[in-house]
Amino acid sequence: MTDPLDRWALPAGSAVLLDGFHALKHALRFGAQVPVAVTTDRAAALALADELAPDVREALAALLTEVPPQVYASLVSRPHPTAVAALAVRPSREDSLRELARDPRSAPVVVLDEPRNLGNAGAVIRLAAGFGVTGVITTGTLDPWHPTVVRGGAGLHFATAVERLTVPELPPGPVFALDPEGEDIRGTKLPDNAILAFGSERTGLSADLRARADHLLRLPMRPQVSSYNLATSVAMTLYHWSAR
Repeated sequence: MTDPLDRWALPAGSAVLLDGFHALKHALRFGAQVPVAVTTDRAAALALADELAPDVREALAALLTEVPPQVYASLVSRPHPTAVAALAVRPSREDSLRELARDPRSAPVVVLDEPRNLGNAGAVIRLAAGFGVTGVITTGTLDPWHPTVVRGGAGLHFATAVERLTVPELPPGPVFALDPEGEDIRGTKLPDNAILAFGSERTGLSADLRARADHLLRLPMRPQVSSYNLATSVAMTLYHWSAR
């Protein structure tokens, strides 16, 4: 019988580390291909599934292999409190691009324009999955499939299309970019095929994205408050879309 740890390797570019019970749970719920999963305490992990995710308990029972703590620690850079880790196969870029370009779309696409913070990007992907958006795109150098982003997204990368593109490669649709100089968002109805663009945490929208924007919108904010957290801005905007 093949040792499960022999499968702890996937071709470069296709391996996604699922760091923790919740990331593995969400990946399984949304159809990820997971060839191997390990834990230091199989009974505890399955008890957690019984409590929080009975819908994937059977799949977890078939996947999970118990390993010594030192082996688990050698597989992940930051051991998770749940002591669960797995590898999943990243969705194909072709499938993701096809989903992002779908016309008509029933939900917006979120664009993070040159983001800097890995944790913020993960939080946005988690939000996007919760609202059922079509996908999340990053521009710039940040890899939206970085392990820290996947950890912040709790494995919900598999619930929505996630890709890195340049501004000219953005899918079709009207671009609504959030900017302090824009019109109050409360007076605008956001269409389902909108591209909702958010600038970086420090510098705001890039010149390329600003030039691509069809509309500039601003969120309501008390005077002398400088900004909202990126994930908060995305949450407010998606709520505004969903409420209309």
